[in-house]
Amino acid sequence: MVLTQLQAFKTQKKGGFAVLADPDKIAPADMQHMARLCNDAGVDLLLMGGSLLMVHQMELCIQRFKAESDIPVVLFPGSPAQVTPYADALLYLSLISGRNPELLIGQHVASAPQVKASGLEVLSTGYIIVDGGTPTTVSYMSNTTPIPADKPDIALCTAWAGELQGKHLIYLDAGSGARRPVPEAMIRKVSSNIAIPLIVGGGLSDPDKVYAASAAGADLVVVGNAIERDPLLIRDMAQAAKAAV
Repeated sequence: MVLTQLQAFKTQKKGGFAVLADPDKIAPADMQHMARLCNDAGVDLLLMGGSLLMVHQMELCIQRFKAESDIPVVLFPGSPAQVTPYADALLYLSLISGRNPELLIGQHVASAPQVKASGLEVLSTGYIIVDGGTPTTVSYMSNTTPIPADKPDIALCTAWAGELQGKHLIYLDAGSGARRPVPEAMIRKVSSNIAIPLIVGGGLSDPDKVYAASAAGADLVVVGNAIERDPLLIRDMAQAAKAAV
């Protein structure tokens, strides 16, 4: 169970590390090589998904990855169309930092029959977008305003609201292509005041930033863009996440 794994990261203060693969940016033929890199680096999870999914090759990417690795594959969907039973689990994202009803509940209603039938482990996730210094794909596509980076109290209250609603996880995301990651002070404040696991992603462009996020209290650090540019960073980043605690 992926949730059990993430809960163990929280209770044991163990830094987890996940690679985010966007099917629009990686070819199925490259997934086996990525799987071997992830295996060698001790990566904990592979997140799979994108904001647009213009090329319909997600299922093939997952199959190619699984042919080489037992690392769980977790869907990080940008839309209900990105649900497939070939994965192991699904981050069922509710954008609790925004006020767009479609992303709070509308798309969940539309996708519920497919999700129920998929057999996936469903992880109810309070998704919080944080200002990363530049407009990102997720802020544009969601039509919502990120939480200001210097307002950790707003982030905490939003995370508390998600926790009180029964979310399994909280995800702080500066977004793909962010100039700066979620501030350490915000990570620390949220992580130390919630009982559920905290995922942090966006703007983590080098091992030092991964280390800082993990040391501040992220239970799972997620990196995508930097690894798309240089897959060989996987090992250094995974080591940084695990060395921080």
